[in-house]
Amino acid sequence: MKVVREMERLCLISEHGADDLKHKLMVYKSGDFWIPIGGIKKEDMDIPPVITVLLVGLSGSGKSSLINLMYSVLGRSGLIPFSQTSGDSSTYSTMILEEHNVLRSTRNGFCVYDSRGLDCNRMEDCLAEVTRWMTNGVRHNQPCRFGGDGVDGSCSSGFVRRRVNYAVVVVDLTDVFKAFFCGGDLKQVEAIKSLFHFPSLRTSNIDPILILTHGDMLQPMERLLSRIKICSYLGIPVTTGAYDIVCPTDQCILPEESDPVSFFALTEAVYRILLQSDRTHLPKKTIKDRIIDFLTRVVSLLAYFFAAISRILQKWSDQHRMPDLMTTLPKKTC
Repeated sequence: MKVVREMERLCLISEHGADDLKHKLMVYKSGDFWIPIGGIKKEDMDIPPVITVLLVGLSGSGKSSLINLMYSVLGRSGLIPFSQTSGDSSTYSTMILEEHNVLRSTRNGFCVYDSRGLDCNRMEDCLAEVTRWMTNGVRHNQPCRFGGDGVDGSCSSGFVRRRVNYAVVVVDLTDVFKAFFCGGDLKQVEAIKSLFHFPSLRTSNIDPILILTHGDMLQPMERLLSRIKICSYLGIPVTTGAYDIVCPTDQCILPEESDPVSFFALTEAVYRILLQSDRTHLPKKTIKDRIIDFLTRVVSLLAYFFAAISRILQKWSDQHRMPDLMTTLPKKTC
């Protein structure tokens, strides 16, 4: 019943509410949704010029298709494929991080990054790469390296490195249905759970937003049950924790059931992402903080230096101790 009520809510407000939300996104500037917390002024907060949203998910989950839908709904570009999807080619997969200005505006206050699909058979390497994205930031055309993958990263050196303000997990709803209701392999949903609850993915104590795609390929009841099951499996609310969004097909054609409700759901999801992103800003570092960071790094480097010298001297000592012991041993007499 909760899902049905949520669908009724979207249906009631989609007709007139979408334009209002689109206008808020068009005029949005980074930090517009920030509210005073902790007695610190806005000018003392470290607010980036552009909010960066990162899409993550398994390979073929619909991240690139979601990007194309954002261009269509928010950028008023029509159904033009700005991002190549894995369905365009049986061998294609996004190999680099791609920055997208989905509003198609020079005054955009946020950008969305499309990433390489994660491999459920190599989740350890994939999660290590996700940690690097969340810790070190992301760049346009930055290669996605999983394990021993070798990709030329020289083409990204000229682009600005951005700190990830919010990460969105994209899930193919058909994979969920096959795993839970068709006796399929649970490896994919287990990989989704490990990704969704991965500590490095969180920029605050709030769960990432879950976006479900490809639900139009299921029957209505199958689609509903799959949404309830994956939300229960991840431990998130079935209504406010996930959005079921119909994405364009491989030929960038919207399914017949796509309507203003789906478009409003996407717009509301982006709006919620920006609301939560503006709650993650930290105070600017003072001169005292910078000095402490510098001294901490110096002390760490000295510790590594002396540890390396200690290991070298230990090996040298062990090598010279053995001959000395051999000379001091008593010789056997016949």
